[in-house]
Order: sequence, then structure tokens, then C-alpha cells
Amino acid sequence: MARIRGTLRSAAKRVYEEILWGRVWLAGTIDRVLSKERPLPASVPPTAVLGRSEQVEAAIQEAKTLGLPLHPDRPKNWDSIGAVGVVLRRFGHQARVLDVGAARYSVPLPWLRIFGLSDLLGINLEFGRPTRHGPVLFRHGDAIATGVPDASIDAVLCMSVIEHGVPIEDFLAESARILRQGGLLCVSTDYDQEPPPTDGLIAYDVPVRIFGPADVRHLIDEAQGLGLHLVGDLQLEHEERPVEWKRFGLRYTFILLTFERNETNRPAGDPSAR
Repeated sequence: MARIRGTLRSAAKRVYEEILWGRVWLAGTIDRVLSKERPLPASVPPTAVLGRSEQVEAAIQEAKTLGLPLHPDRPKNWDSIGAVGVVLRRFGHQARVLDVGAARYSVPLPWLRIFGLSDLLGINLEFGRPTRHGPVLFRHGDAIATGVPDASIDAVLCMSVIEHGVPIEDFLAESARILRQGGLLCVSTDYDQEPPPTDGLIAYDVPVRIFGPADVRHLIDEAQGLGLHLVGDLQLEHEERPVEWKRFGLRYTFILLTFERNETNRPAGDPSAR
């Protein structure tokens, strides 16, 4: 039964992927024909905690208003709106964006493509041979060894990935290496101001992890030491827990953190610092 369920999930993801990218192509075609300029997403700050279920609905409504296809997991539209919005407001339609831990059926890269960006790369350890959807490339790649040249990326996105066994310090160092001066790192992860117990829970072959306030502060301190400075105000409290992982009976929320690359603090030996 588990194998059958896995096969059905994979088939469903492939179908959704084709529908999603079909909608991306159609939206881009309509915009070009009508010379349409879409408003930029603005409802979610660059750094924020998902505090109430109403914020999920607001993000979904904004995506609908902008003509953006939704992520099937409703809360993930919230952090996607935040990350895509801050990248577009900073760089407009000219940016090279890397999505670390990307999924071809997820929405950040499709949304950026709808807004006209064309230098888009998604990497994941699960990908086999490289595949494309228009100019968007998906290939095998590691969060801590991306294979991307130094100081060559305007924005790194990493959405709901670092909680799945990613070595945080190595990931931050790799992001700092590949980001250009003034570049952005947008990270979202599972979070709770009082994380529920997850001892003994395994998902994707690694222990389940929900970040708490101390984990977030440690991440920010590590980032600061690498020249990645938090954008916006940090607030770690939340009223509700709008996210549910039904498989484990866990309720929690999301946090979105955005960092800006400061050239003066590039690691020693980085050629872009010379």
C-alpha cells in the first residue's frame, strides 16, 4: 500500500507540475499581448512570523488578485508571497535567482517567471537529469555545495527546506559565497514560539525539526557573522498555529527571514572581496 500511495503522489505531482507551468506560459503570453504590468506582491513583510490563519487567506487572496497559481498547501502561499515580493521590489524584472531545495510543482520560480524573470535556477538533491520549463532550469544540486560561481546570484530562496536536516552553518556560508553585494537570502522554515515535542519522529529520512526562538536567534547570529544582515524587524511571538502536519498530528507556524549580503564582510579568501 505504501508503494501504491507513493506512486499516486508522484503521479499527482507530475500532473500538477504540467498544469502549473501551462498556466505560467499562458499568463506570460497574455501579459505580452496586452503589454500588462502586474502589481508587485506586498502583503507579507520580508521578515515575519505567520501569526494568524487570516494571514494565510490574505496571501492567497493577493495571489489570486495578481493572477498567480496557488500552491496546493495553502500556508505555503504566505511565505512564497513574502519571498517573491521582496525579490521583485528589490530587483524588479532583472535578477538571477536560485531556489535551493526547489520542487518543480512549487510556486516561487513559476511566480517569478510570470513577472518576467528569466534567469531562474532550481536545485534539489532529488533531481536527476536537468529539465527545463521554458528558461527555468531545474538540476541536481546541494544546499551546501550548489556548484554556482562566487558572487553570481542576486537572490537565494530556500523555502521550507532547512528543517529537513540541512547543516545550517554550511548552508549560510554557501549562500554568502554565491550572493552578490546587496543580494538577498530568503529563508522560511517550520517554527513555533514553544515547539511541540518531535522526539522519535522521522520524515524524509531525517528527524522532524521545528525551530524555536533560540534556533532562530542562532541562525541570525551565524548569518550576521558571514555578512548576511537581517532585513526588517524580528518578532518571534504568534497568536495561532495555522500550519498542520496531519501525518504526525503537529500544529505550528512558519517564519520567513530575509537577509541582505554586505560586501564588507565577505569570508576571507573570497575573490569578490578583492
